Amino acid sequence: MKILMFGRGVIAAVYGWALEQAGHDVEFYVRPGRAAAYGDAIELDLLDARKCIRGQRVVRSWPVRYREELAPGHDFDLIVLSVQHQRIPEAAAFLAPRIGNATVLVFGNVWAEPLTAIGALPADRVAWGFPQSGGGFGADGVLRGMMLPLVVFGTLDRPPAERALAVRRAFRAAGFRIRERADFRGWLWLHFVANAGLHAQGLKRGSLADLAGATGDLREALLTSRELLPLVAARGVDLRRHRGAMLGYRAPTWLTAPAFAWLTAHFPPARASFETHCDPDAAEPRDVCRDTLAEARRLGIAVPRLEAAEPHFATA
Repeated sequence: MKILMFGRGVIAAVYGWALEQAGHDVEFYVRPGRAAAYGDAIELDLLDARKCIRGQRVVRSWPVRYREELAPGHDFDLIVLSVQHQRIPEAAAFLAPRIGNATVLVFGNVWAEPLTAIGALPADRVAWGFPQSGGGFGADGVLRGMMLPLVVFGTLDRPPAERALAVRRAFRAAGFRIRERADFRGWLWLHFVANAGLHAQGLKRGSLADLAGATGDLREALLTSRELLPLVAARGVDLRRHRGAMLGYRAPTWLTAPAFAWLTAHFPPARASFETHCDPDAAEPRDVCRDTLAEARRLGIAVPRLEAAEPHFATA
């Protein structure tokens, strides 16, 4: 399969590497002028848990190819779109006249109505998924991160078509287990508010990395996420369809917070998922919290814990 990763962010780089290792032809689309600045390789320092539950460390220089133009007549089979949630409409507008014969995988947070977010992209050419990896580029340019063996895929209102099934097969062949989620719209929004709870507490402490092993802070994060569940319901999601996804937020925090703290302190993939998010100036955590709070205010949902954290993410 010929695959174009849209942008050179963390998720694009981590999964682009994994897909290329599985035999796919991978390139990156970057903005004009960026290719020379990035150089011809990505320096990787990853904890890869696809074959070993505690992860295998991968340290290598990965030669990559960039393109700064995308003509409508390209021959890519798959375009992986993993950008910050606010940038999805802009990216979709760019891709719509340039989609060629490709399938577009929307691969990350979505807080808007999904079909509204993708704009003019034809819905039958779009697959929906969510990564279970993360990390960050350090000041030295090295991508430090982790990769779990699971990838989440879902559907909005109908079973996956052949295009979406082909995307799943590509990830499965790259060593990932696939977890299917019906009502992916609801699942995405629950994941978004869960992130808001974690990020709100992380911003109080400095960054998400500071929460690793911190039982009290993780308890507060879980309680913040719990208070956001009515917001998801107010947006029309039937929470009864997502009992499993909500279990960690509805269970007693005297049980879940210590367990969460132990995992993030002692289980290498979980620890890495926090410790690699150490940039106190990262925009995405603030944007997630701001957009969640704005929606709660629009719908009149009380979210006192998130409001109390607002000084840490409010626009200056």
